[in-house]
Amino acid sequence: MIVPKGKLIIIGGAVDMGSNVTLQEHILQPDYIKFFEQGILRRIINESAKQEGSQIEVITTASQIPELVGEEYIKAFGQLNVTNVNVLHIRNREDAANRDYLDRIRKADVVMFSGGDQLRLTAIFGGTEFLQILKQRYQKENFVIAGTSAGAAAASTHMIYRGQSNAALVKGEVQITAGLGFIDSVIVDTHFVQRGRIGRLMYAVATNPGILGIGLGEDTGLLITEGYMMEAIGSGLIILVDGRNIVSTNIYDVELGSPVSIENLKVHVMSIFDKYDLVQHRLIIKKSMKVEEGTFIHVPGSNLLQ
Repeated sequence: MIVPKGKLIIIGGAVDMGSNVTLQEHILQPDYIKFFEQGILRRIINESAKQEGSQIEVITTASQIPELVGEEYIKAFGQLNVTNVNVLHIRNREDAANRDYLDRIRKADVVMFSGGDQLRLTAIFGGTEFLQILKQRYQKENFVIAGTSAGAAAASTHMIYRGQSNAALVKGEVQITAGLGFIDSVIVDTHFVQRGRIGRLMYAVATNPGILGIGLGEDTGLLITEGYMMEAIGSGLIILVDGRNIVSTNIYDVELGSPVSIENLKVHVMSIFDKYDLVQHRLIIKKSMKVEEGTFIHVPGSNLLQ
């Protein structure tokens, strides 16, 4: 296993950036970013080698309102005393080949993918020098790649890009394609608890039981270090769907549009400070203590399951 030197942070969406969003902006951007409640944005900064002095590039490609999203990120990082923040409004593959943009991601300490449509990310960046640079830096340098919502869903080698939640366990309803490929052996779904997406993650895992399904709740994320150790961050829940011990399924026998059956699918639930080892397939539950509204601290020496 090649151990990447970089860090990957994937976030379930709707994280409060802490900036003042007007009612009109909230209506225009109903999934607007909610970063501050459990310090996800602060954690991204802290994991960067230069912290507040980091050069950050925000990629708004997935969004239909890139200017608004970019402005909100600049405000949010500014409230954390990070001022070297730039926005890359890459709208097509020609933009992705822009030499100035390539130079900027070569110099960045953190790259942040915004939410929106994950298929835009893969269709625009797939097979480009832009993506190759990001992967090389993630493997070889102390470099942070973060993504929320679509940016998180596209981070893995396999990516869900379509599927209604209420019909997800019906054959053919969930559509999967190749993602950006920063991490293997997992598949990520976002806005998970709030939009009831457990069925479509189960379906995705049943089609390939060798991959771990990761369902990220809103204002919740995973910090992934060394390519395999995942730590829960944020205020919500993370659902892990493990299909390695599936005994049987009829997914390959039934007709398109028919319900799917799965026997012996394992599910884990993670919350803040918990860790999951992708190599050992082991959940480590950490005890946390609430010190004030919206703020938790880890209680040292409190591993409940090893």
